Amino acid sequence: MNDVVSPKHIAASLTEHWSPRVVAELDDSFVKVAKVLGSLAWHSHDNEDELFFILKGSLAIEMEDRTVVLNEGDTFVVPKGVRHNPVANEECLIMLIERKSTLHTGTEVTAKTRSLADQLRPV
Repeated sequence: MNDVVSPKHIAASLTEHWSPRVVAELDDSFVKVAKVLGSLAWHSHDNEDELFFILKGSLAIEMEDRTVVLNEGDTFVVPKGVRHNPVANEECLIMLIERKSTLHTGTEVTAKTRSLADQLRPV
């Protein structure tokens, strides 16, 4: 993966919601994009931080002690161990940067959980 990519265009081309795709690798991290709508699932990543960057639209990240609302161009890092639930009231395009060891929905497994193999599929 050593090509020029447009995360926004790749995210826009996705046909499934909440199904991130790896678009680049950076040391021990993946850069992923996703098209999201509705609620993902309450979950946490015990050993990894998770960076959200909004490519288009708006995303709320619910946490037990607060909710942050991110708009296009905004970035927020959910610290490791913090339970959170991303929610998009309208379709939203996001970019994520997270360690390669980060499980999509942490230890929670739902119908929206995607394996690393799914996330590595060609776009």
